Parts: sequence; C-alpha cells; structure tokens
Amino acid sequence: MAATVTGSLSWAPTASARTTDPTPSASTSSAPRSAAEPAAGGVAILKKNPGGDVLAGASFALFDSAGKKAASGKTDAQGKLAFKDLTPGVYRLKEISSGSKLHERVDDQDVIVTPGTDTPLTIVDPLKAASVLLKAKDDKTGKLLAGATVNIGSGDKAFLMLTTGPDGTATGKLPISSRTGTAFWVKQVKAPQGYEFCKPSKAFKAKPGDSVTVTKTNAKTATTPSPTEKPTDKPTEKPTERPTGEPSDKPAPAHPGQSEDIPAPSAPDSPDTNETTPSTAAPSPEGSLAHTGADATPWLIGGAGLLIAAGGGALVMARRRRMDDSTDDGSTRI
Repeated sequence: MAATVTGSLSWAPTASARTTDPTPSASTSSAPRSAAEPAAGGVAILKKNPGGDVLAGASFALFDSAGKKAASGKTDAQGKLAFKDLTPGVYRLKEISSGSKLHERVDDQDVIVTPGTDTPLTIVDPLKAASVLLKAKDDKTGKLLAGATVNIGSGDKAFLMLTTGPDGTATGKLPISSRTGTAFWVKQVKAPQGYEFCKPSKAFKAKPGDSVTVTKTNAKTATTPSPTEKPTDKPTEKPTERPTGEPSDKPAPAHPGQSEDIPAPSAPDSPDTNETTPSTAAPSPEGSLAHTGADATPWLIGGAGLLIAAGGGALVMARRRRMDDSTDDGSTRI
C-alpha cells in the first residue's frame, strides 16, 4: 500500500502540466487596436499662376482646429510645399505672401488631413487687379461733371459700371488675365444732365497692378429758342388759316378771292334792307364814263339854259308870224 501512496504523491504535483498550457496573459497584455494612436497624414501644395506657370517663394501657414499653428513654409522652385506628420483632422490654410508683385493672395480655406495620406492641394494666385480712375469733363471748359455713367469691359463682356460723383470722378478695380496686360473698352451709357452722349468707345490697356486714368468729355446740349406761342389742345374760335381741302361750315364766297366774312351783294330787285349805303357816295349809272376828276355839272346847266333860250325865241317868232298873216286880209287862214 505504501508504494501506491508514493506513486500518487509523485503524480499529484501539477506544475509541469501548467507549463504546457498557453499563458492567458500573452494575449491580453497589449492594448486593444481601437485605443491605438492613428497614423499621421500630410498636405502637398502646388502653387501656380492663372497661365499655369509654377510660382516659387509663396509663404503658407497651417492652423489646427484650436487656431494653433501646426506648420509653415514656402514653395520651392517647382512651386511645391509639403506638410508632414499631421494628426488627421480639419486644418485652416492661410497664404501669408504670394511671393510675386504681380499676383494676389488667395482667401483662407479649410483642408482635411486623412490618416496615412498626403492631401493634394493646387492653389492658383490671380494676377493683381488694375486700378482705374474715371473722369468726366466739359469739352470746352474742362470742368469735372457729376452723373456720367460708363461700362468698362473686355471683348463682349462688361466687368465694371462706374458713375462719377459730385467731384466728377469714380474709381474701381479691373481683373487682369495676362502678365503682359489686358485690353479694355469704356462706353458711356448715361451723360451728365444738360450734356450730350460721348458716343465713341474708348480703348485702353492695363497690366497687373497698374493705375489707369480714363477721361470722357461731353459737349453741352444745343439749346433751341422756345416758340412764342405754346401749343394747346383747345381749338381756337376763329382759326386764321385752314388747311387746304378741309371742309368749312360757312358757304364758299360767290366770287373767287372774295372774303367769306363779307356778304355777297343782293339782286337788283331785292335790295338788302340791312345794308346801309353811305350818303356821300351815289352809285354810278350803267354806261357812265369813268370819273376823270372834272365836274360836268356846270356844262350841263349851261347847255340846258341855251336850249331854253333858243326855244323861247322860236316861240316868239312863230306867234309874230301868225299875227302878220291874219292882219293882211282880215281873215284867218285855215
């Protein structure tokens, strides 16, 4: 029986058996993957101008969501700039300087950084705008004029509308599309009060960052004398002239050339009782000679006197002869 116990004792220990089992702490000692720090990311910037050429020397700064600067730098000769080892998230990119006197900076923008990737970003800096000063002047005196409106454009597109103020000037900015400059036109669309339009369009050219002055001259509107009588919609009671062919309410005069306001003479057998004849002017009998200026009344009276005298003498002679014949024989001749 003792051998049996001893054998059981020698089998009882379990240390050797435990060593053969896998250690449970080996699989649980490391932190879980979800708690591990994520992989870093980056931003790759390529800087160009509107023509497609790369721009070197442009300065950029990158700010995290808390507003803290995370990175900064300048583009190289190839126009490139890379920000590395950035924690994934949203950043704010700001252009500090364009690195060129001909180019403007771009507005600030957001950039998303993803794990294990460099986010590509192409930035195009526009050419600097040209400044334009508009002046409107009197073509004779050179006085600056307010209220002149013009359109300024290039090709078939208008970019800017300007109206001169009380000082006769206006200012604005024009976009430039080429380093060598852009051609523009200016056309007046409204003239100052009391002035005529300046009809011809004017052409000019501006380069990036240029300051250009454009002057439009206007002539005063020609004044015409005002009529003595203003036209009215009401008809006059007695029009002085009537257009040819217009019908009239009054009958036409009996004889051409006779005024329609003078009544025609009445027929001889029906005298007009309303018409008065001047007492100093008697109508001439038909067939009478025209009055020559000499009065014939004395001649008529003298002639009548001579006829009366001659008739009286003849009557006396006839009576005397009758008396002589009756006294010769005492009888009357039959």
